[in-house]
Amino acid sequence: MYNRTNVRKPRTNNGWKKRSNNNSRFGKRGFSGSTININRFINKAEPIEEIETFKPRCSFDDLEIRDVLKRAIANRGFKTPTPIQDEAMPFVLAGKDVIGLANTGTGKTAVFLIPMINKILNNPQEKVLIVVPTRELAIQIQEEFLAFAKEVKISSVVVIGGADIRKQIRNLRSRHNIVIGTPGRLKDLINRKNLNLSQFGNVVLDEADRMLDMGFINDVKMLLSFVAKERQTMLFSATFSSEIENLIKSFLKSPQRISIKTRETSKQVDQDIIRVAPSKDKVDVLHGLLNQSQFEKVLIFTRTKHGADKLSKKLHQRGFKSDAIHGNKTQNRRQKALKLFKENTVNILVATDVAARGLDIPNVSHVINFDLPATYDDYVHRIGRTGRADQRGVALTFVN
Repeated sequence: MYNRTNVRKPRTNNGWKKRSNNNSRFGKRGFSGSTININRFINKAEPIEEIETFKPRCSFDDLEIRDVLKRAIANRGFKTPTPIQDEAMPFVLAGKDVIGLANTGTGKTAVFLIPMINKILNNPQEKVLIVVPTRELAIQIQEEFLAFAKEVKISSVVVIGGADIRKQIRNLRSRHNIVIGTPGRLKDLINRKNLNLSQFGNVVLDEADRMLDMGFINDVKMLLSFVAKERQTMLFSATFSSEIENLIKSFLKSPQRISIKTRETSKQVDQDIIRVAPSKDKVDVLHGLLNQSQFEKVLIFTRTKHGADKLSKKLHQRGFKSDAIHGNKTQNRRQKALKLFKENTVNILVATDVAARGLDIPNVSHVINFDLPATYDDYVHRIGRTGRADQRGVALTFVN
């Protein structure tokens, strides 16, 4: 599959010596990547079994939604509902609180967007708050909304960090029915008295597990305490932790639970380590890998923002087409880098964990952990960027 000159079998041990967490960049979690047993980075992908064709119980035409929405669905090329759409959408349309357990890429965005647009068409006074963990996910949802709402006069406002807050405030002053935002920026706008959530009777928490993992639990609770008491709430998550269960008990009313079990992405990924000797330069080793033809579209993870910029610059100097994204980049620069990567103008993207959360980029051939992840959960999230949509992927982790 690739040149294994630098690959070594791991030593059998119980992990590595734990580093001090003092002055950690990772807050309370600390940097614990060095405590992960490297054996966990080595796994062969399982054979992709042929999955029985899903047969939905109803079609999009059967849904009680406006004809203009049915046309928009057809124009989007949606033929039949996905499992999460088939199971959850009727309950959302019926006004029920819904909990959806589903992975990214299962079509869950349409589960809440289509019913909410229909609800607004039936009552133009309805307002919807969509809370997401990352800027990139907010923009992806906005793009989906614009596609569905092409023929209707419904507007939305995106409020995210890293973008001009003055422009967002101006947009909030204009007529709108939907606000899509990240917790920090939403909180900021509320504190500035530019956003009044008491008018919002519909709330969507998308990728709730990532929001909690990123430390937004208190912000999410605050936002939910400000919206209308009589509301419809939808929560979507790939996993359910005790914190999410507590959130559900506190803020949702007799929710309908929908669980769509899907194959774990990591099982479609060949995982191995690249052991780098002390005398070797990691960038030289990386250079050797990237020169191989099968490394077509590569996502590389570093631990720090500075490290991402530094590595991308070094690769560019060596003749590779690379770019970097991290939390200090402006939103415009992040979106430009992602666009270039998606369109294959650059085939190497260097990213930090936070910047890469919520990314849905097709056809990533390799994920390379240039720096160790802080936790094993972060590792699973990283490698989940490849091996998507029933494709095989490769994940390589550099170890000393």
